[in-house]
Amino acid sequence: MSVAPRRRSILLATAAVTAAATAPAVAAPADGRRPHHRSGPLVIGHRGAAGWRPEHTADAYTYAVRAGADWIEPDLVPTKDHVLVVRHENEIGGTTDVAGRPEFADRRTTKTVDGKAVTGWFTEDFLLRELRTLRTVERLPLVRDRNTVFDGRGSVMTFQEVIDLARRLSWESGRRIAVFPETKHPTYFRSIGLPLEEELIRVIRRNRLTARDCVVQSFEPTSLRRVAAARLGLPLWQALGTSGGPYGHGVAYRDMMTPAGLREIASYAQWIGPDKSSLVPPGTLLADAHAAGLKVGAYTFRAENQYLPAAYRRGSAPTAFGDAFAEYAFHYGQGVDAVVTDFPDLAAQARDDLRG
Repeated sequence: MSVAPRRRSILLATAAVTAAATAPAVAAPADGRRPHHRSGPLVIGHRGAAGWRPEHTADAYTYAVRAGADWIEPDLVPTKDHVLVVRHENEIGGTTDVAGRPEFADRRTTKTVDGKAVTGWFTEDFLLRELRTLRTVERLPLVRDRNTVFDGRGSVMTFQEVIDLARRLSWESGRRIAVFPETKHPTYFRSIGLPLEEELIRVIRRNRLTARDCVVQSFEPTSLRRVAAARLGLPLWQALGTSGGPYGHGVAYRDMMTPAGLREIASYAQWIGPDKSSLVPPGTLLADAHAAGLKVGAYTFRAENQYLPAAYRRGSAPTAFGDAFAEYAFHYGQGVDAVVTDFPDLAAQARDDLRG
């Protein structure tokens, strides 16, 4: 069942004002502990709480957990000295202040990444110590101008630092917080001598991460198969796009989402992660995946009108908040096992609403 429209409106407006204003609005209880949530779909903080803080920052991850996220998601790309750092892409012109740093002006270049020409500054051209000098900025300033107040406050994090933070937040919240790393452009990085999987496996082993601590995701099946071959005992998550197919694999996502394709995925992974639009009836992807023994985590849930189906939009302003609670209620009612969201506080509230 869904929440009454007036209550949803009040909850969403309240969340938008209080959460955007200050982190303590979702801070942990005074004793630093919070009981584990009851059974229900997992809430995964997409790059932290990207709706409320610049993505992939310590503030975003901390906010996500304090808001109720069960997992936090770091996207992994390498530095020149082969350290895994967390950025949405290896091109960092839109997520750091590098464009305004004259000492790095000569690093601007054009590369072909997964068959597409991209111009900017790339993590693989920087040593870690150089990336440490950069400051993070909001990636979508025209959509989330409220987040630009935090520009310059964060630094580029390593995957190791995200693991350390997850452990500290687990202790603080009284819940086991898992990390959910994604290997970004693994074929490309393998081609330039900076393979992601070997370093990822090394970090996982060094930290003795278990199935409760880490789930590895990728859009590229070969990347997941490389991780599977290491026999780490971790769940793997096959991400699925809405068009085309994983780069360099000669297979379409639509074929991967057939019953036969899902059975193939189940031979190496435990989860699929389709775009939420792929789960709307009359499609049968959710039921087919469950029949193949796969769990399903839908992405990416956001609150702004431009990211919502037409039925859940409010008004005509693309960046205004729509009825996000109704969208969560629909997908929870369909039986998804997890949601990947920029607004983990809203996802957690919607989950609580359904329990009555």
